[in-house]
Amino acid sequence: MARVRYGARTEAEITAARTKSSKLPDIWSTGVVAVWETDPDVVAAVLPPPLKPTPRPLVRAAISRVDLPGYPLGAGSVAVAAAHGDQEGWYPLVMPMTHERALIGGREVFGEPKKLGDVVVERDGLVVHASLGRHGIDFVEVRGAVSGPLPLPEPAEKTDFYFKFLPAVDGSGFDADPVLVHCVRHEKVRKLERITGDIVLRESMYDPVADLPVRRIVEITFGEKTTDQKGRVAERVSAQALLPYIHQRYDDPGQILDGPPEGATAGSA
Repeated sequence: MARVRYGARTEAEITAARTKSSKLPDIWSTGVVAVWETDPDVVAAVLPPPLKPTPRPLVRAAISRVDLPGYPLGAGSVAVAAAHGDQEGWYPLVMPMTHERALIGGREVFGEPKKLGDVVVERDGLVVHASLGRHGIDFVEVRGAVSGPLPLPEPAEKTDFYFKFLPAVDGSGFDADPVLVHCVRHEKVRKLERITGDIVLRESMYDPVADLPVRRIVEITFGEKTTDQKGRVAERVSAQALLPYIHQRYDDPGQILDGPPEGATAGSA
């Protein structure tokens, strides 16, 4: 009988897949990072407890092109500066990816707020253009020109905060208490340039980053970097406290709160 591909994998196959994924070479990305100051009350408003604002109300947009062999990927994020206890880091609100494969691990393993979207990084001589878009709207656009090289930073450790959860089957909240994940990234940079330019935020009902206005540009850079990451559960968090923020993850929060129509099963749609 021909192999049934939905059938169980052997222990050897599972081990081989795990070993292969743990031995990936450095994967370098090329892209733009834009950091700006916004209103402190806005940053405070988007942070679910127990996250707290940092002293500076910063927003970071990262827009990258990852030249995976045979699988070019666009990857981006918009995040606000946050702290969990003494640990400072970033809390991403949206992470557009151009391929489904890039969504799965991040969403299901770490709880990253990844969504399919459009990611553009272009350079023509000294002129740079980068954008993040969904539903036909480029809700973040960075444009400018390279104004000079920057010193390469030392390898650094950076932390992102995510909330990992499963909406309840009956639409009443969550199936179990959500967890706060610390995702620690080790970053190496091999090229870095300063960009003089602008950050444009456009109105989108699905990705309302326009609510994080640009009060002062801190820096815009163009560079090449590689990162690896490891996650850990920092603590279990209050389901009741997180529930008011669940709409951050979905274009239509009602889709997960309504449950299946009466008389239908979850798999009949």
